[in-house]
Amino acid sequence: MPLLTVANVVHAYGANHVLDGATVSIEPGEKVGLVGRNGSGKSTLLKIILGQLAPDAGSMQLQRGARVGYLAQDPNLDPDLTLRDAAETAFADLHRLHVEMHAVYDAMATATPDELDRLMKKQARLESEIEVAGGYAIDHRIDATLHGLGLTDDQFGIQVRHLSGGQKGRLGLARLLLEAPDLLLLDEPTNHLDIDGREWLESFLADEYPGAVILVSHDRWLLDRVVSRIIETERGVVREYPGNYEKYVELREERMLTVARQHDKQMDRIRQEEVFIRKYKAGQRAKQARGRQSKLERFKANEVVERPAELKVMRLSLPKAPRSGEQVIVAEGLAKAYGDLVLFSNLDIAVARGERIGIIGPNGTGKTTLVRALLGQTDVDAGEVRLGSRLSIGYYSQLHENVDASLTIWQYLQSVIAADGGGRATEQQARDLAGAFLFSGDEQEKRMSEVSGGERSRAVLAGLVAGAHNVLVLDEPTNHLDIPSALRLEQALSRDGGYEGTLLLISHDRALLQATCDRLIVFDGAGGVRLFPGTYLEYQERRHADEQARHAAAEQTRRQAADAEKARTRAAAATPKKTKPAAPAPGRATPLAKWSLAQLEARIETLDQTITELDMRLMDPDVYSDGEAVKAIQAERRICEDEKRPLEIEWLHRAAD
Repeated sequence: MPLLTVANVVHAYGANHVLDGATVSIEPGEKVGLVGRNGSGKSTLLKIILGQLAPDAGSMQLQRGARVGYLAQDPNLDPDLTLRDAAETAFADLHRLHVEMHAVYDAMATATPDELDRLMKKQARLESEIEVAGGYAIDHRIDATLHGLGLTDDQFGIQVRHLSGGQKGRLGLARLLLEAPDLLLLDEPTNHLDIDGREWLESFLADEYPGAVILVSHDRWLLDRVVSRIIETERGVVREYPGNYEKYVELREERMLTVARQHDKQMDRIRQEEVFIRKYKAGQRAKQARGRQSKLERFKANEVVERPAELKVMRLSLPKAPRSGEQVIVAEGLAKAYGDLVLFSNLDIAVARGERIGIIGPNGTGKTTLVRALLGQTDVDAGEVRLGSRLSIGYYSQLHENVDASLTIWQYLQSVIAADGGGRATEQQARDLAGAFLFSGDEQEKRMSEVSGGERSRAVLAGLVAGAHNVLVLDEPTNHLDIPSALRLEQALSRDGGYEGTLLLISHDRALLQATCDRLIVFDGAGGVRLFPGTYLEYQERRHADEQARHAAAEQTRRQAADAEKARTRAAAATPKKTKPAAPAPGRATPLAKWSLAQLEARIETLDQTITELDMRLMDPDVYSDGEAVKAIQAERRICEDEKRPLEIEWLHRAAD
């Protein structure tokens, strides 16, 4: 039975039908991507599923008792709670069950036999409900989720009121994941996540999250890894495609080509019919012409398919830039700190003409500060920066500080073109540029103080590409771009796209980094910065290989320490004692007496190895976050310990003889 069924839903805002007969079905545990341009109906569909909006027609049915969770842009958090306590509110129902269980224990102490029977039944019911709600291992789950999303132990005690917007966003996402609703609606969940957080989230959703997910995201890699089906909203119509985002792009193009061919054939038929009608409408075959005219009108009204409109994406073409000097930026001994927070120290960087460098690392570690220091826009505590000759630098900032908010979009672009081109642009040139970046005539009259975040980003990018820059410095350029626009930016910045200048790119967009950069500056989040001579995927492969090597070395060290401890214990036990351990009572000979000393030692060694392996499994975050797995491993460990104890006693008796 489907978890969610949306059938023939219609919803309009005035004359604009954003949903026109939408039908969607979601199965339990299914992971689905929801894609479409801004204004295509994605948000409307989510609001209808949440019950926040009633459709004009159609129905929405949710499986009885199913819980729906939604990632709000401004999560409802108690400002007086600490970060960790706020995350723990996800288990409010579990805490209530524990309170009820303690009340049952208290009542059992003074209960009559009849009351005791009733209380034991209630105890069994509560234990079952507690197990379903998360059991007794919630601390591990809370810590693992918060850490996965980039929140650290030293932040756990901070009150919610003192958290940054990004920290609140990650906390809201963590609490929602811990609540584990049956249907999870995620609208741009990576907005506040760095690369490590994105990789953790995609792994968690793909491999661990038990419920169904409807995912709206401009992160193509996240969609490719997590979802098995794509739902597309386009001009009121909802279509479904099997597979991940990459497969969707392929299938969608095939569908559009098929529809375009069908449309062209229909247009050929219409032209032929019109020729016949014009030729014979006044002659002897006028009656036949009138009949064919009527059929043609019915055909046009009911059977002609609309030619698919290609998605409008930014017509982004970077102009050829003048050639810069060979050395673009040389920085030596750079250091910057804010109090005890060290962003970087003794850092040397050399950027040559034509290099493409990605700058990555956790949020708040100094990436933007480094870029501003390289451009001379912020002071450093030590070191020096030298800029090369004949540089024309285009800088795209997350904050867009240099935008005059009083100008309209076309006026802003006119002023930027004038600054970059040396001569004042005409109004028409500015409007043409705005149109190329998807601003309609009415939208071009908006003031920069009135535009949305996405519109502001598009306007600033438009201004950036209007000048011939041989150095581009981009700080999170795809944050407010939809997937098609981000893809076009990626294509333009790639070597095949025609940009021949130098690129410095701060981004958490892994697809963009992989497509455009061949060297990385990596911030580790603890004041360390290193240079990596390779692409993002090569960096990830090296990083994972290094982690595996560290884990293997740590495990080997633990095993060697355990073996050494065993050897010390046995050597101590084999040392002659003045007093002999008590022998088994007469007539109570143990069956182990038939075992040889070698057999005893071999079995003890096997049990010790098993116990060590079980302890290692308990240290695995994927295991200790699973209460049932922890219980099973602990039970197996107790069995091994119980078997080993009499073996060691028998071995001690033999060694003392």
